[in-house]
Amino acid sequence: MRRQRKEATHGNLERWLVSYADFITLMFAFFVVMFASSQADRGRAQQVSESVRRALEEGHLASAIASILGGAPGEKGKGNAMMKGPGGTKTEPTSKENNLFWADLVPSLEVLSQELKSEIAAGKLSLRLEPRGLVVSLTEAAFFPSGEDVIDPATYPSIEKIAAAIQKLPNPVRLEGHTDSVPIHNARFRSNWELSAARAVAMLYLLTTRFGVEARRLAVVGYADTMPVESNETEQGRARNRRVDIVILNRLGFETEPMPPRQAGRGTRPRS
Repeated sequence: MRRQRKEATHGNLERWLVSYADFITLMFAFFVVMFASSQADRGRAQQVSESVRRALEEGHLASAIASILGGAPGEKGKGNAMMKGPGGTKTEPTSKENNLFWADLVPSLEVLSQELKSEIAAGKLSLRLEPRGLVVSLTEAAFFPSGEDVIDPATYPSIEKIAAAIQKLPNPVRLEGHTDSVPIHNARFRSNWELSAARAVAMLYLLTTRFGVEARRLAVVGYADTMPVESNETEQGRARNRRVDIVILNRLGFETEPMPPRQAGRGTRPRS
C-alpha cells in the first residue's frame, strides 16, 4: 500500500499575529483618545483661569462665571437656579456645572472679590481658582515685616473677612508659606524653610484664636522658594513669591493634597 505523506501544518501557526495586531491598534487608539481628552481639559482650565482673572479686574464676575459654566438663561423663578443673570433671569445648572471641581466655591470667590476689592486693587492680595480650590494669596509686603513671622495688626480686618468666608464652608483649608530665592540666616530663622513655615503657623494661630476658625480644619506647610509664581530674577517677581496662600480645598484638593492624619475621614466632606 502506498504511504500517504503528511502535509506540513505550519501554515496556521502565525494566525495569532492578526489578533495581536488588532489588540495593538486598539491600544494605540485608546491612548490617542486619552491624550486628546487631557489636552482638552488643559485648554478648558486655561479658559476658566483667564475668564475669572478678567472678571476680577473688570468687576463682572457673575456674568463671567455664567459664561464659563455654559448655563443658558431660563425663565424667572423656574428650575433649581444657580445665580441671577441679566434682567432678573436665572441660570439653571447644567451637567458642566456639576462636573466643575470648584462650582460651590464660586459664591465665596464673588463675595471676597467684592469685600476685598480695595486690597486687590492695591496689590495686597489676590484671588484665583485652581483645580484644587480657591486660593487667597497674601503678599509679604502687606501682611508681614520683612524677614519676620509677625502679622501686621493693620491687616486684621482683611483677614477677618477671609475667616468669615472660611467659616461658611465645611471645606478643609491649607495655609502655605512661600519665600523668594534669597537665602535668610539670622538669629531666629536658619533658612527660608523655617520662615515660610513660621508664617503659615502665625496665620493659623490668628485664624483660630482671634477669628474662631476650627483648628481641626486647618493644615500648615512651608514651601520656602520651591513653588514660585514668578521668576526670582527680578525684584517684582521676588516680591510676588514672598506670600502666604490660604487655600480653601475642594473635593479634588482634599483627596490629592496631604492633610494631617487626624483630619482624614473626619468631619463634613468638602464641597466640590
